[in-house]
Amino acid sequence: MAGKVFFSVTMSLDGFIAPESVEDLMGRQWRELQQWIFPQRFFRENLKLGKGGEEGRDNDIVRETFERTGASVMGKRMFDAGEQAWPEEAPFHTPVFVVTHETRDPWERPGGTTFYFVNDGIEAALEQAREAAGDRDIRIAGGGATILEYVNAGLIDEFSIALSPMLFGSGIRLFEGVDAARVALEPVRAEPTQRVTHLTYAVRER
Repeated sequence: MAGKVFFSVTMSLDGFIAPESVEDLMGRQWRELQQWIFPQRFFRENLKLGKGGEEGRDNDIVRETFERTGASVMGKRMFDAGEQAWPEEAPFHTPVFVVTHETRDPWERPGGTTFYFVNDGIEAALEQAREAAGDRDIRIAGGGATILEYVNAGLIDEFSIALSPMLFGSGIRLFEGVDAARVALEPVRAEPTQRVTHLTYAVRER
C-alpha cells in the first residue's frame, strides 16, 4: 500500500514559513520561528549537534515525522539554501528528489541521503519518490512554492503545521496563491505544547 503524501512545516501566526531572501534563511527571525525544534533531543542527535536535549511531545513528533518518511521532495531554492547549511551527513537519511531545471548527477551524502535532480516536473518527482519510499510516506519538504504546487495539483494527502507563537511580518506565506476552491480540510489533530501548537489536517476534495 502506497504511503501518504504530506508536508510538515513551522508557520508563524500570520502565515509565514520563511523570509523572502535566501540569505536570511538562517537568520535571527527564521531561528525564532523554528526555536521550538532546536532543543529537541531527536533533532540534535540527527544533526549530530551533541548529546542531551529535551524529551516530550515535541520531540516525539519530530521523531515520528522522520520515521514515517521514506523519501522527500523539495524545490531548487530549498536545496540551494540547504546545500550550504546542512552538515556533510545531511539530515534526511533517505532519497531526496529535487524539482529543478538543472541537469545534475545524483549527489550522494554520508548516512544514506542521496539527492536526485528531476527535470520534468512535480508529478515525475513524486512518482520517483513513491517508488523509493515503498509503503512509507513521502514528505514534500519545501519550500513554500513547491508545497503550494503540490497542494494546487491535488497531490497532498495531509497538512502538518507547527504553529509558532510569533508574528513574522513579511516573507513567504505558506498559502499565498492557494486554489482554495478545490481543497477541503478535515481536522485530525490539534495538540498544544509549551512551544507550539501542532495541527494536522487530512485533505479532501471539495
